[in-house]
Amino acid sequence: MKHMLVATALAVAATAAVVASAAPPSPDIPAALEPAAREALADILSAKGVQIYECRAESTGGPAWKFIAPEADLFDTDGEQIGLHGAGPFWQAVDGSRIVGQVKARTEAPTRRAIPWLLLITQSTGAAGRFSEVTSIQRIDTVGGLVPVEPCTADLIGVRVRTPYTAIYRMFSLS
Repeated sequence: MKHMLVATALAVAATAAVVASAAPPSPDIPAALEPAAREALADILSAKGVQIYECRAESTGGPAWKFIAPEADLFDTDGEQIGLHGAGPFWQAVDGSRIVGQVKARTEAPTRRAIPWLLLITQSTGAAGRFSEVTSIQRIDTVGGLVPVEPCTADLIGVRVRTPYTAIYRMFSLS
């Protein structure tokens, strides 16, 4: 019961932090996150979901929050849900197309308490469709999603916290 109450309290605090740190989208994308010159913007999606962390006993340094996975819904520019984002990381469209990514570059988010901005290189692992030609993704305009601010203690080992976040995913393909 204690773990459930603590997890709920942490989730409420994280939600409040996301709302408080919301800022207008950044017009400037750092040069380190630029895709290859031969790539062109293919799609822009917004994500709304959580970053999942678990309090774990570490072999050195005591208990610590460990990132487990993202879990988010993906929306097109009209606000229609078109897919999911999850552990791997992967992005999967409702048409069955799916890509997995690997971080190529990262920069700190310009807003407080937001997960970093990323450039990811991708590989198609699903059916032909909306995502099958995507070769890289920028994650920008992040809000929230950071590790919980409350300390991970021995009493919390095994507790998972779902920290709300939003982001923009700009998808690129070869032009």
